[in-house]
Amino acid sequence: MRSTSSRGPNNAGGERVLILSAGVGAGHNSAAAAVQQASAARADVAEVQVLDVLQTSSALYRDMLGKGYFVLVENLPWLVEWGYNMSDPPFRRRGPIDPWTQANALPVISAIKRFEPTAIVCTHFLPAQLVASLLLRGVIDAKTAVVTTDYDFQGLWLTGAFHALFVAREEARVELTALGLPPDRVAATGIPITTQPNAAPGRDGNESPMLLISAGASGGDYAVAVVRQTLHMRSPFTATVVCGRNDALRQRIEQLVEPAGNRYRVLGFTAEMPQLLRRADLFVGKPGGLSASECMAAGLPMVLVNPIPGQEVRNGDYLMEQGAAVRCNIAATIGWKIDEVLREPGRLQRMQAAAQRTGRPDAAADVLAGLLDGPSRPLVISRAAQKTILAASQGRVVATDLTGPSALVRLIDTAAGSTVALLRAEELGDLQKLYATENGDLVLRQDQAPVSLRWEARRLLRAMLRGDDVLPVRVEGLSAPVRILPG
Repeated sequence: MRSTSSRGPNNAGGERVLILSAGVGAGHNSAAAAVQQASAARADVAEVQVLDVLQTSSALYRDMLGKGYFVLVENLPWLVEWGYNMSDPPFRRRGPIDPWTQANALPVISAIKRFEPTAIVCTHFLPAQLVASLLLRGVIDAKTAVVTTDYDFQGLWLTGAFHALFVAREEARVELTALGLPPDRVAATGIPITTQPNAAPGRDGNESPMLLISAGASGGDYAVAVVRQTLHMRSPFTATVVCGRNDALRQRIEQLVEPAGNRYRVLGFTAEMPQLLRRADLFVGKPGGLSASECMAAGLPMVLVNPIPGQEVRNGDYLMEQGAAVRCNIAATIGWKIDEVLREPGRLQRMQAAAQRTGRPDAAADVLAGLLDGPSRPLVISRAAQKTILAASQGRVVATDLTGPSALVRLIDTAAGSTVALLRAEELGDLQKLYATENGDLVLRQDQAPVSLRWEARRLLRAMLRGDDVLPVRVEGLSAPVRILPG
């Protein structure tokens, strides 16, 4: 997805929404398109633009991140899983953006400055890290949101500054708030998907069950094994096989199912997927975040095959936990697994009901509303607080268990009631000496930022004030009350 722009219903003034994605797979760009659709539907959005940050980078950088990932998935899946687990702890990486990424980010920074957004939505962690650094340096003054695109939350998505963090499920929100992130900055909205205003009629319970077998956008060869095994099924069914952009795969499957007559319909890349999802009774394919979200929104249960180690395996765990999916780990039993679902009385219907309960079709609109109607000041997380969150995660403790100098404290905007900073208790010292009031609050001031303040304190102060001269804040401890030094 290259840079695309559209205007909302009201073009006079209003919000200017910039959506930053990265074309590593189709999911991140699909989520960006969903947020773009939701933006165009709002009367208070004057213009919306989508930018795939990899399209502005060098070819080498783009290939390393985009194509390189899928080479590893295909040939070294164990390494993908290792990398996922290594990067999972929150704030494991806290330093500045590496020089190579920084150099490739220069065109993105230029695009941001040209567009002058009032709101930025990131559907990939790469631009999210960049936007956080720009917020902290005062380069941008826009509301920023980080929108995750898998059911399992991964620590790479956490940044040192943002206005809102949107996760896919309630457990991820609970996890983050348990680690200390303020509840007013984290919301479980689901994964953004596009909506179809003129959706096709739903499934017909009087017909044979329809299987929707998907090879993914790029056309994975695993679909051949899936189709071959369905040829041996005993249950009555019809099947639509979507081969993506892989023409060779489509030809192989067409030859494979030719003896079965009109039971199978074989397609390449198609714009019919929203309609197919509504008409199908059971989806067979990989549990990518966007694919799974689209299935759940359509009330379509899944048979999971060939998940990518890491995020897709964890997506599958969640879907099975909800009762909306089963997983097949061995190609030779796929037909038997599907047969088991279809032959057991009421099982398919129960799975469809579970999928319907799990679906979040309004996620994109909820993300946009949460950002545009939310706090105007960002949340900034000090590097010391980031270290504490990492240590708490690795030590399997929650933030309220922390005491003493390493305990976490929040600074809350007195007027707006929103959390503007997350610090270690020991970091309050300098701020309290300069800004403490008699009632124990702080009044942060632009004209009282002497050189004697440590660099980190000056950085946080600048980010919290956002150009204002004065900001009254309340200090709130996560466990025991925080002792305020006398003024």
